[in-house]
Amino acid sequence: MKVVKGKSSKYINAHQLTKCKFEWQEGYGVFSYSKSHIDTVYKYIENQEEHHKKQTFKDEYSSFLNKHDAKFDERCLFENLI
Repeated sequence: MKVVKGKSSKYINAHQLTKCKFEWQEGYGVFSYSKSHIDTVYKYIENQEEHHKKQTFKDEYSSFLNKHDAKFDERCLFENLI
């Protein structure tokens, strides 16, 4: 994860993909979907821009964590940068 985070943040900053300097928070989480849900995942990704006009990513992510009883620190959730 250290290499992935390092290379991805370097790429994001080199290409100015965010308004502010991009930095990963400490730690990471992993979520997976079964193969039977792959079409749902594709549709979500295709419609993500429209979807996030109605609900911020931070709100959606928080709901997801709560729905699955994942323990998290509210202070460590993503900031809305865009």
